[in-house]
Amino acid sequence: MKLDTGFYRKPTLDIARDLLGKVLVRSTDRGSDLLAGQIVETEAYIGQDDRACHASRGRTPRTEVMFGPPGHAYVYMIYGMYCCLNVVTESSGFPAAVLIRAIEPLEGGDEMKRNRGRDLPPHQIGSGPGKLCQAMRIDRNLNTESLTGSRLWIEDRGYEVGEVLSSPRIGVAYAGTWSARPWRYFRADNPHVSRHPLNASGTFLSQR
Repeated sequence: MKLDTGFYRKPTLDIARDLLGKVLVRSTDRGSDLLAGQIVETEAYIGQDDRACHASRGRTPRTEVMFGPPGHAYVYMIYGMYCCLNVVTESSGFPAAVLIRAIEPLEGGDEMKRNRGRDLPPHQIGSGPGKLCQAMRIDRNLNTESLTGSRLWIEDRGYEVGEVLSSPRIGVAYAGTWSARPWRYFRADNPHVSRHPLNASGTFLSQR
C-alpha cells in the first residue's frame, strides 16, 4: 500500500523510525518494471535551529522544497556527482526532512547493479545515500516530486523490522553540539546499512 500524505505530517523523528521496513519504489522507462528496496537506515533533520539541517542557512531556492508541504522529495547533490534523497515532513512552513540512507534491494537488483556500473554483492548496492540514488536512478529531476505520484513513492508491505538502533548522524561534525543528536536510525540485524551496527556506537532504541 502506497503511503499517503498523512504519513508524512507526523513528527520527523517518528517518521524516521517508521520509514524503516517501508519500501522505496522507482518506476522505470519500461512501464511495468520497477526498482524497489526496503528502507533500512534513515536520518532526521529538523528545523532551522538544527545546525546540521540545510534549512539552518535560511529559505533559499535549494531549500524551498523543505518549507513546502510534506510528502515531497528533496533531492540534492553532494561532491558534485552524487544525489541524496530526502522525504519532506511535518507541515508547510516548517523545514524538516528524513534522509534515506540505505536500502535492501528487493526488485530490479540486476538493473541496480548496472546503474551502479559494477557487479556488486547485494549488501553493497544501496548501502549509502549516494549509492541508493545511483542504483535507483534518483536524481535532481525528481526534486520536489510528490511521493504519492507515479515516478517515485514509498509503500508499506508489512515487513517486520526487529531491533532498531540509533546513533549520531554521519558526516555532520560541522554542526557542533547538534552533531551528537542520535537522529540516525537503522535496523540492527541488517547488513545493508551504510555502517554496520557493531561499528556505529548505536544504542538500543526499541523493539518493533
